[in-house]
Amino acid sequence: MQHEIMYKPAYTLLEVKLEAGERIEAESGAMVYMSLGIEITTKAKGSMFGALTRGLLGGESFFTNTFTARSKGIVGLAPPYQGDIAHHRLNGETLFVQNGSYIASSPEVSLDTKWGGAKSFFSREGLFLLKMAGTGDAFISSFGAIHEVKLTGEPFTIDTGHMVAFTEGLDYTVKRVGGLKSTIFSGEGLVAEFRGTGNLYLQTRSMNSFMDWLMPFLPKGG
Repeated sequence: MQHEIMYKPAYTLLEVKLEAGERIEAESGAMVYMSLGIEITTKAKGSMFGALTRGLLGGESFFTNTFTARSKGIVGLAPPYQGDIAHHRLNGETLFVQNGSYIASSPEVSLDTKWGGAKSFFSREGLFLLKMAGTGDAFISSFGAIHEVKLTGEPFTIDTGHMVAFTEGLDYTVKRVGGLKSTIFSGEGLVAEFRGTGNLYLQTRSMNSFMDWLMPFLPKGG
């Protein structure tokens, strides 16, 4: 699938070039523009149960839009916030994506929900991950720029608010940094320690940290 990722890394735009008959699936609300001859259909993201689960508990949209080219055309896609977009080509593999970071994929790539395990209760990134599997193109978005790390067995620790996606072959455990005092006063608290071999995608900004920074500037009620 021909595509171009423009205006990196703060206000990134993904433009996909579709030949007649080609399709791409995208997160609901991600479309910026499309040319004449592109048709849109809407369906549940993955299985209906998975879509409901992610919508109710994961905070994501229930649906994806499928853009089908009746004649050669283009579709422009972007995330709802300032940030980056990365392309990952799946070749019979699996990519796990955190809440809010899915933007688009080839129709051949299956989308489903994966239970993140009890560790996710403490990661502040939601209880469920989007599981993208198969062969095709995957596009993920971030808050801030995307930084890719290739791991080959060595442990690697990140703040939980900076996780975007990771490939199969990697697993993580969530743990506390320091004691209770440092968790409350240092602003760090919880980290994810990754192990295994694969690709890890990070975002250079954390939505949680941004909201904490923004809170004192918001008008107070009453």
